[in-house]
Parts: sequence; structure tokens; C-alpha cells
Amino acid sequence: MTQKLRITLACTLSDRTRPILDGRVQIPGVEFIALPGEPEDIFKRALRDKAFDVTELSMGSHITTTARGDSPYIGVPVFLSRAFRHSAIYIRTDRGITRPEDLAGRTIALPEYQQTAALWVRGILRETHGVDTKAIRWRIGAERIAISLPDGYDVAPLGESPEQALREGRVDAMIGPRPPAPHPQIARLFPDYPTAEKAWFAQTGFFPIMHCLAVRRDVAAANPWLPLVLFRAFAEARRLSLEELRLVNVLRVSLPWIAAAMEEQERAMGGDVWPYGFAKNREEIAAMIGFARADGLAARDLTPEELFHPSVLAEVA
Repeated sequence: MTQKLRITLACTLSDRTRPILDGRVQIPGVEFIALPGEPEDIFKRALRDKAFDVTELSMGSHITTTARGDSPYIGVPVFLSRAFRHSAIYIRTDRGITRPEDLAGRTIALPEYQQTAALWVRGILRETHGVDTKAIRWRIGAERIAISLPDGYDVAPLGESPEQALREGRVDAMIGPRPPAPHPQIARLFPDYPTAEKAWFAQTGFFPIMHCLAVRRDVAAANPWLPLVLFRAFAEARRLSLEELRLVNVLRVSLPWIAAAMEEQERAMGGDVWPYGFAKNREEIAAMIGFARADGLAARDLTPEELFHPSVLAEVA
């Protein structure tokens, strides 16, 4: 009997990864050592220590490290996390900020400058609202990897958490994927963020990619068949997860109108609500690269193809 390849897999536990982690979807020739966790810890260990054979990976970090030539991972166009990010902008209500344009020239806190959520928000501020993001003072919690920016970017460490800085009024706003604790002088910039996000999606067609699947380069070089079988297995896991949202005999998710929400989502976004595959997402990835260039994160122009293993570029989910 041929021995299976035993590899570590680090990812967030979600409906899209659970069929892989619980064994419902098998990958021919592969046995996983599953290491589920939270993104912040996974990304730090993957990028600093090359700790995992296969990992969920921040697209912001992946673009940054690929552009400068020191990326330890090569991507697979399986996008394990996507999220609209109008909801991720929090403001002090005592600073006269009522619209995105009012963020021009302000001081804004971030967990990390390279964080993908921040990459998208800066892109939205520039492209949709005409805000000069280079004129904003960006104050950072702690970067997972060192970054080097060109002159002209006002990016500096906070010395405290972004939430604490916002709560105590030392910054005007914060961008973060996790909401701050309730505070009488903190609110979302977009109180009705679903309406704002749906309108932006109708304008752009983008459902913001946050994380991709990635294989450590030495593992991919030794097993060039691996990225393709990973893509196919994770695509099957996604198919199962989306099917579960439509089941009404026994609800698989603890939301009473989840099936109706799924139908509404398909009406708003089309039938393929969580697209995998390179071709379907190339335009969006190119936009992300453009954002990273404008942010000073990408040290050179690169093509979307450079981010992914060549064996999966033509694969369709």
C-alpha cells in the first residue's frame, strides 16, 4: 500500500473547512494533521516560522511578501475568508466624522498596516470616496512581519491596542475586523453597513477576498501534484457547505431564516456566492495588487498569476 503524504494544515474552523477537517472530504494520497486556530496566530506562525505545510494565509501579507521576493508560500485560489468591510470602520462620534470623506487627514488606528481588511478599506476610501490615504496618519498595533514602506507614508506604532487608542480618544477612527467594546463615543462610520456594502458590490462586483489557501514552497516543489488535489477537495467542501445552508428539514445553522437569507444572497450576488478559482477572481486580485501598490506594501508590479501555483490557474470550481 502506498504511504500517504502526512502534512500539517492550519486554518480557521468554518463551514467551508469543516468537511476537510472532519474527514467527509478525503484528499487522495494525503493525510492531514489538522491545526485549527484563529487567523492572527496562524498567519504569524506561518510567515515568521514557516510552521505549516498548508495554511490559510492573509492575502495582504501574501501580496506583500511575493512582491518583495521572500514569500515562503505559494497560493491556491481557494478563498477561505471573504468579507465586506464597510462594517470594519469605527469612528469617534465627537470628531465631526459623518461620511468617508471626513476621514481625510485624520489619525486612524489599525491592528496591522498590511492586514487585508485595512487594504480593502484604504482601497474603498481612495477609489470610491476620493480620500488621499497617504495624507492619513496610520497608527499600528503590531505587524506580524516587518514591512518597509517608501517615503511619504505616515505609518507608526501605537504602543497600545487600536481599540484602547480609539476608546481614549488618541485616534479619530479605527479599522478592524473585530468590533470594539460598546462605548458612548464610538460608532460605525456606516451604521447601515449592509446597505452600503450591497450598493458597493453592485458597483464593483467584488466580494472582498481576505484569505487564500497556501502551500509552503518547499512542500509544493517536492509534491507538485498537491496544489491541484487541494483545490479540488476544498472546492468540494465548499459545495457541501453551501448545500447545507439550503436545508430546511433540520436547520444546520442556528439561524431560523437561514434558507431565506441564502436565497436573498443569491438574488443579490448571483448563483456563485463564494467563488473559488483563479479566472473568476483575477480582476479582484488585480485590484488588490493595485491597492497594495498604492499603499506602498507591494515593492513592485506583479501579475495575479504570480501569487498562485501554475497547476491550478486553469482549474474551475
